[in-house]
Amino acid sequence: MNRSGTATGRRQLLVLAAGAAAGALTAPAASAAPAAPPGPAESAGGSGDAAVVRALERAAHPLHSTEPGGRTGDLRALGSMVGDARVVGLGEATHGSHEFFAMKERVFRHLVEERGFTTFALEMSWSAGLRIDEFLQGGPGDARTVAASALRGSPWEREEFVSLIAWMREHNRRNPHRPVHFMGDDLGGPGLGDDIFERVLSSVRAAQPEALPELTGLYAGLRPLDDVFAYLRRPVAERRRNAALAQRALDLVAAHEGTGGEAYGWTVQHARNIAQTFAFATFDLADPASVTAAERLRDQAMADNVLWWQRRTGHKILLSAHNGHVGYLSTDPAMYPRTQGAVLRERLGRGYAAVGFSFAGGSFLTGDTSLGGEWQPVRVPQAAPGSNEHTLDRVRHRDFYLDLRTVPAPARAWLDRARPVYDAGSVFRPDLPDLALGRAYDVLVHLHRVRAADRL
Repeated sequence: MNRSGTATGRRQLLVLAAGAAAGALTAPAASAAPAAPPGPAESAGGSGDAAVVRALERAAHPLHSTEPGGRTGDLRALGSMVGDARVVGLGEATHGSHEFFAMKERVFRHLVEERGFTTFALEMSWSAGLRIDEFLQGGPGDARTVAASALRGSPWEREEFVSLIAWMREHNRRNPHRPVHFMGDDLGGPGLGDDIFERVLSSVRAAQPEALPELTGLYAGLRPLDDVFAYLRRPVAERRRNAALAQRALDLVAAHEGTGGEAYGWTVQHARNIAQTFAFATFDLADPASVTAAERLRDQAMADNVLWWQRRTGHKILLSAHNGHVGYLSTDPAMYPRTQGAVLRERLGRGYAAVGFSFAGGSFLTGDTSLGGEWQPVRVPQAAPGSNEHTLDRVRHRDFYLDLRTVPAPARAWLDRARPVYDAGSVFRPDLPDLALGRAYDVLVHLHRVRAADRL
């Protein structure tokens, strides 16, 4: 998510981060603020900058297309870059660009067909992911209806994700012995509907009926959590008491995991997601330290959910989220001090690879989540001198990707220095943040231009 210095901005970001945004109205199309003046060796056309561009060109692999379907020979080097990683984080520099979303389907198809990947994980609620996966495994409905319901209000309620879901369903129809799956790795939002509570209660009713009365009592005052906006207006003390109840419920359910059978592990995970959501929702909007702690908890929870799924299923996972969640650094370390990507790298080592996106100009969708309106397009000009994207865009390929770990020395030193970067989550601010690309990702995909994602 993008940064904001005000308490209102923090609220907007946190609510969307929990998956609670119902879409939003943004300011009129913004222009990027002038980038920081380049240093002597980085001025446009300067000898130092030219050496960096030449080094980047030697490492760059051109992309023939961002659209799914067709040949994928241009992605073979990307497959080699991720190597034996069990989880690959694929970011997005904005939450509303067609090319980022389309490229995710293209990369996922390639990894499924050529590298044995079987799960697409998205920065969205755990329970919504379950609904999509049930459809993929033969449940009723069609891709558009399922996407409209499960992704409602999110930045991914777009035609591009209808296409992804439809392809996954068709893949499973054609390949019933090696199906693909969809997971939501995030906290429950825009709320915790009654379904997730009922999943836990019905399982406990069958496996451990003696625990059912206590569990029913613990959940009685919590279910459902339909409106996170309204819930966050409740006193912090009340929200903390509710978080304690959700944790007690998790402890009760988890106490029977060893005797509940193989499927009971999923019940524990459902209860864990409920507890994670209520714990996140205890933050105090008036206390910046509390806000930061909540975001740290959220990224940890997302990583824990991905790790649980990977251990449980053995699947190779493509993890889709904002750049600031899949990478090792955030553009706002005060708000996001420890990213999901950093946790995954610590736990998986080279079993995790982070792939970031950059773009040099164009349009995307963004929103002000406090207004509850539609996501609206924002257009930014071509990146200014001194920014990461300005230099990247001088590489002779229109769109390309490169392994940041193996680039030649001049480019490596350039990549390790923080510079202005286009970055938009729930909101976009023209005062661009800084980021050192070489320390944030393992691989970078750079696109010359993007356009706003397609509304359903």
